[in-house]
Amino acid sequence: MNSVDEAALPPQDLRVANHYLRINVTIDAGFILVVSDRIPFCHITGGGGSDMQPVVEAVLASDAFLSRWQKLDDQLQGEMASTIYQNRAAPHFSIIISRAQMPDQRRDHVQVVATALYELDD
Repeated sequence: MNSVDEAALPPQDLRVANHYLRINVTIDAGFILVVSDRIPFCHITGGGGSDMQPVVEAVLASDAFLSRWQKLDDQLQGEMASTIYQNRAAPHFSIIISRAQMPDQRRDHVQVVATALYELDD
């Protein structure tokens, strides 16, 4: 995969030496993973015909996830909710997960976005 739609790209400052992988989940739903060979991050977008919000919320509330990630902040914007987490074992590692606020929302756009970034010491 040489490129992806704009909606699946990471923030502008992370668009350096990117590589892309599409991961099909069902016939009409899947994820696009973007990584860089120069910046320690990964960016995942998901969407399609399936409602991903309930599954994302279940993962975020699971003991397995919460034992590894500490919630730092919640933000609401439009139909999307975003939460910032910090890795408990590696505090320089954080992730922002955005998803629909409620189940059964629009499915004609990205339904979940996760950007994980490892901040290197200067």
